Order: sequence, then structure tokens, then C-alpha cells
Amino acid sequence: MSQPQPWNILAWTWLALLFLRELLLSAIAVIRATLAPRLELRPGIIAVPLRLRSPAGITLLADMVTLTPGTTALHLSKDRRILYVHAMDAADPEAVRRSIADRLEAPTMRVLP
Repeated sequence: MSQPQPWNILAWTWLALLFLRELLLSAIAVIRATLAPRLELRPGIIAVPLRLRSPAGITLLADMVTLTPGTTALHLSKDRRILYVHAMDAADPEAVRRSIADRLEAPTMRVLP
């Protein structure tokens, strides 16, 4: 991974666009689940290992997770290496972890360490 670029406006713009995409896709998934005749959801709390180390990076990630429909950041471990997330559908915890790491954390690491 390249060095974080906190002053790069293009990197921040790309992060914002990726987050808006995730926001839209998650909102659609929540609407579908809500309108479904039978809810087949398995909510749960998932431990998500973090690669981010800076307080600003972790805060930004936790905020994006919370703002994304269907997920909420609940707690950060004392060593700041695990973010506990409540997911509306945690049937596949590893898929939730991968989604957060690939779609939110990795782009955040481009702008903050």
C-alpha cells in the first residue's frame, strides 16, 4: 500500500465517491430487507481487525460504518486493533469483515494512516 496522502484532494474525492456508493447499495439492501414478506436476517456483532492505526483514520472508518445503513460501530478495543460492529445481517461474518476492510478501510488508508 502506498503512503497515505492526507492533503490529496483527489484521494479524498475518491473516498467520498466510494462511500456514497456504499451508502446507496446499503440503503437499497435495507429497504429490500424491510419490505420483504419474511425477514431472513441474522443480526450479530462482528469483530473487525483494523489495519488503520491513527485515531483520525479509525474515527473516520467508524463513522462511515455507522452512517452506512445496516451497520453500526459499537466499540473499539483498548489496543485500537479491533472494531466491533453490529450488522443487520451477519449470516456470513467473514463477508462483513471483508466488505468493511475492502470497501471502507482500504480507501481510508489512502488518505489517513
